[in-house]
Amino acid sequence: MTKSQPSKGAKGLRRSLHFVPGGNDRMFEKALALPADSLILDLEDSVIPENKEAAREHVCHWINETDFGTQECLVRINPQDTPWGRDDLAAIMEVLPDGLVLPKVASRADVDVIDEMMTPVEQAHDVEAGSISLLLIGTEVPEAVFNLPEMTKNARVDAITWGAEDLSGALGAKAKRDEQGNYLEVFSYVRSTCLLSAVAGGAQPIDAVYVDIKNTAGLVRESKMAADMGYTGKITIHPTQIEIVNDAFTPTDAEISEAAELIQAFKDQQAAGKMAFSFKGQMVDVPHLTRARKIMAIAAHISALAS
Repeated sequence: MTKSQPSKGAKGLRRSLHFVPGGNDRMFEKALALPADSLILDLEDSVIPENKEAAREHVCHWINETDFGTQECLVRINPQDTPWGRDDLAAIMEVLPDGLVLPKVASRADVDVIDEMMTPVEQAHDVEAGSISLLLIGTEVPEAVFNLPEMTKNARVDAITWGAEDLSGALGAKAKRDEQGNYLEVFSYVRSTCLLSAVAGGAQPIDAVYVDIKNTAGLVRESKMAADMGYTGKITIHPTQIEIVNDAFTPTDAEISEAAELIQAFKDQQAAGKMAFSFKGQMVDVPHLTRARKIMAIAAHISALAS
């Protein structure tokens, strides 16, 4: 299968974004059957230096020859200041993925440079300029945390996630979590900053990976907290994490039913000249309507993919 434009599947619905090591054919084949909304084909941390070029060739072949169906195809390239970053960008853009995942970006300038390199390739392939999106891992270096609001102003950036692993190394942190498994204050701050910056900039906020792959209860708790905060999805690194994460970011039947009732109630009250009123014992106004509409939009997207 040869593609002439980005495919694509789940853009807009990114509950689970699953990492697949570049060059590992077995794991790639398995990933295609997983319920992840997005696959991140990885050329960075999961690939040793000696295998970088071979992994790049594998990933290009995968994208060219694979029907991803409803799954979104993203590629994490190496940072541009490494020996592989520019070659990654050039090669991967030629096969037109849905988007690129950028690690260790520190400033708006870092994002803009990559954006400018992408546009001529899109034009050469008769693809609309800007259609291949950027997902930033926007907190792997300390200075990036303070530059997130500016980075989201680049029109290609449609999602931001954060990472505690590289950041903890940069900070010299001895731990990331307390004895109860909660993030230490600095990492909670970064998590909140990522969320606020993404939403303010019109990008999807994606929560960081949960590295304790055997701690199912911990993943359930952290995913629920992320969804409660306003995150729309989460990175996964093990197949067993995907359904847990999907469940956390999927509205329940009760939530969908209540959202539909609330929207109808607003229509009825608005006809009577009211936009603030009592609904099931609580005062509601426009922010509640906004959230209800978001719930219904997510539910509609999931239903469309299922059909």
